[in-house]
Amino acid sequence: GGETSRSLQLKREIGLIGGVAIVSGSMIGAGIFMSPQYVLAYVGSPGASMLIWVFSGVVALFGALSYIELGTIIPESGGEFTYILRIYGSFPAFFAAITFILLLKPSSIAAKAMTIARYVMAPFYPGCPPPQLAVKCFAAFSILVAAMTNILNVRLALRVQVIFLVAKVFSLTFIVIGGLVKVLQGSTVIEENFDVENAFQGTQFSLNTLGKALLQGLWSYGGWSNLNYVTEELNRPEVNLPRAVLIAISLVTTLYLLVNVSYLTVMTPKELMSSSAVAVTWGNKVLGSWGWVMSVAAALSAFGSLNGTFFSGGRVCFVAAREGHMPDILSMAHVHRLTPSPALIFTTIISLVVLIPGDFQSIVNYFSFTAWFFYAIVLSGLIYLKIKKPDLPRPYKVPIVIPILVLAAAIFLVLAPIIDNPQIEYLYVALFILSGVIVYIPFIHYKLCPGMLDKLTVFLQLFLEVAPADKNL
Repeated sequence: GGETSRSLQLKREIGLIGGVAIVSGSMIGAGIFMSPQYVLAYVGSPGASMLIWVFSGVVALFGALSYIELGTIIPESGGEFTYILRIYGSFPAFFAAITFILLLKPSSIAAKAMTIARYVMAPFYPGCPPPQLAVKCFAAFSILVAAMTNILNVRLALRVQVIFLVAKVFSLTFIVIGGLVKVLQGSTVIEENFDVENAFQGTQFSLNTLGKALLQGLWSYGGWSNLNYVTEELNRPEVNLPRAVLIAISLVTTLYLLVNVSYLTVMTPKELMSSSAVAVTWGNKVLGSWGWVMSVAAALSAFGSLNGTFFSGGRVCFVAAREGHMPDILSMAHVHRLTPSPALIFTTIISLVVLIPGDFQSIVNYFSFTAWFFYAIVLSGLIYLKIKKPDLPRPYKVPIVIPILVLAAAIFLVLAPIIDNPQIEYLYVALFILSGVIVYIPFIHYKLCPGMLDKLTVFLQLFLEVAPADKNL
């Protein structure tokens, strides 16, 4: 409507520093409070884990720069789905849509909810991991809270984001400063952990562990692939967005390294790996009885991340339903509140289904494995466009070697776990994606039984008070 277009015009005020803030804000999320222990557990030594963090940062940076060029060639919202639709056509895009809506968004939401739950529970169970059932129940509760926030009011959802941004910056800065203080006091753990001879002791070299450690590391840089929505808000995005991304990802990588260093100043690698909520273990050692403060800060930060996922999650549903790939009801918005409530409710239900059987590590592995499969497809599309259609208008060009390197990393991340240690789960994911053919050919390509969902749609429309939404929502 008129109001949204007016507010969009006002928004192009954000300069470089604002851009850096938005980019780093959308990248730092729940991951850094959980992944350090898993990265370390996979590679086996502090030195190797630091290398993984740097390498993940570089991959995220190169990936983000490649996506910026794609975003300037195809300036539409909808992320990977839209890119695949425009480059490869309707059929592959349908797979992208169902995978994102049925697998990726929900598993990302479930993993973030479990992070919140572990951090909220940690102070109540000092010294031992909290019971699985309690964690799952609280995780389900936080999913419902985030869903309600987003269903009720868009502005509220945005306002909430700002509070959580402050919480996460505060808590990570605090961890870094606390670590520095420990270094200056000269703690005994440091000499063991940061001794050059011992730094790489116990490193495990295998494709599988390397791939999984990278996936856990990249999970913490998760926002790199959806930075393009920032273009609508930046002035001179073709200049400022690449710069903002470069600065922001360098800052985030440095911050993550410092956080890891700080964790290792107060605990041995063994303690770090066995901790169920690493920032709380850190808090207990540094702050003593005030350790619970870290628990609150980390839980808030993870909730902000969860809220952001919901906030952007409705978009793909919208675009896919507009293309006719999803039932129309999913592209509708609430009559007064203008929130895409059917899509949000749908996402919530699936997230709860994913949450019930899953554990954090396997959910992240699934998520990353599938996501990188699609990143590989999108990056190949970009390389194709650069070679075959160099004359398309694009204000920002990335050197072709960059998407090629990220593509190589993506192929490694998808193949390494399969080749080195084939697990039945990966077959399930593949079958799930392929099962889309059964839906696609009759219902979308040949448009069979178009009236099949009409009665249901009308009922749900009345029940949820929603109406078809126009494109610019």
